[in-house]
Amino acid sequence: MPGSATARTKKTTHKNPRRRTASPLVGNALVGQAGGPTVVINQSLVGVISAAQREKAIPRVYGARHGIMGILTDQLIDLGRQPARVLERVAQTPASALGSVRKQPKPEECERIVEAFRRHDIRYFFYIGGNDTAETALAIQAAARAAAYEMRVFHVPKTIDNDLRVTDHCPGYGSAARFVACALAGDDLDNRSLPGIKIDVIMGRHAGFLAAASALARREPDDGPHLIYLPEVDFSADRFLEDVDAVYGRLGRCVVAVSEGIHDAQGRLIIESGEKDSHGNVQLSGTGALGDLLALRVKERFGKSIRVRADTLGYLQRSFLGVVSAVDAAEARAVGREAVRAALSGKHDSGSIAIRRRPGKKYAVDYLVTPLDTVARVTRSIERAWINARGNDVEPQFLDYARPLVGKLPIVGHLENRKIVGR
Repeated sequence: MPGSATARTKKTTHKNPRRRTASPLVGNALVGQAGGPTVVINQSLVGVISAAQREKAIPRVYGARHGIMGILTDQLIDLGRQPARVLERVAQTPASALGSVRKQPKPEECERIVEAFRRHDIRYFFYIGGNDTAETALAIQAAARAAAYEMRVFHVPKTIDNDLRVTDHCPGYGSAARFVACALAGDDLDNRSLPGIKIDVIMGRHAGFLAAASALARREPDDGPHLIYLPEVDFSADRFLEDVDAVYGRLGRCVVAVSEGIHDAQGRLIIESGEKDSHGNVQLSGTGALGDLLALRVKERFGKSIRVRADTLGYLQRSFLGVVSAVDAAEARAVGREAVRAALSGKHDSGSIAIRRRPGKKYAVDYLVTPLDTVARVTRSIERAWINARGNDVEPQFLDYARPLVGKLPIVGHLENRKIVGR
């Protein structure tokens, strides 16, 4: 297993009304991927495949191309025929190897999915994704029960947004947070070279975990980002301009990190495209409109004499090759294995794998099974206590939470400010 995260499995702490103690079902396994890709999502995929291949109760392991769309269109591949060396290479490759999808199935489609399970003797379904994926798994579980088709449905968590409930953190977040921290550290160095005001827009619809991770870029008191704005706090354009003015007046430059999901006091997004997916999520990424708007406001305030720029990190945050957290990779592999272990245990007919951080200074985690309905639909946000009173930065408690997930960052150096006097 890659990485060095310490982990062990503990007994489930959530009660499941449909606990089972019978011998494992005998039948094939199917795995799919859904939602936004991550750098380590294929670690979870390979975790499921390798664990399922070792189980006598699972004759074959199939993969669904593009999640449930592959099930509905009968686009399945035999993953058991993939050589181990190929799987290990895939595990270290970003983005969804099976292809992903954003689709909430209708009731009649769930019935078709269960019929496809019957045809292929699928008794174990593992769906890798976020809270929308857990919602889909919940709907499929209900359809299987209604059809009296016995099977196990397990959600394998992933999301760079880090917004799943129950779990301490989500596989995929640590590596994306590492990318954000490195990107902002580099942007701050650029801003030192050519001073001005720089605004970076970072993913995060309802939760600001990714933008908050930009604070890890700071080593020295004057390092950026100097201001951080998250969707957990109402955004005020006037207060934003006051903050930028204060930082620029003190340092002669300013780097700002902003979540794409910032909103006003009435809950209205500062910028939104109007486009929605089948789960009802508003599209926010893929446009630089928010950065352009904030840069325009700053230019209006400061005039043309000051250099003002804005970038939207966008989809680069999700699958950036070469920027991976070792802890994130190890835990992503582990949740895949744990899903198979839980499914074969006979104790649950469904569930989602969650990560629990052990108390103490040394970072270590346990894994547990939580019911699907505790993860589906609703998301979580950063604790308000982890954001400063003015709402333009994070508190040290957040940094303590995020550091073990991201790992050690590259070292940077600054020349000592020694002026030459005379000859």
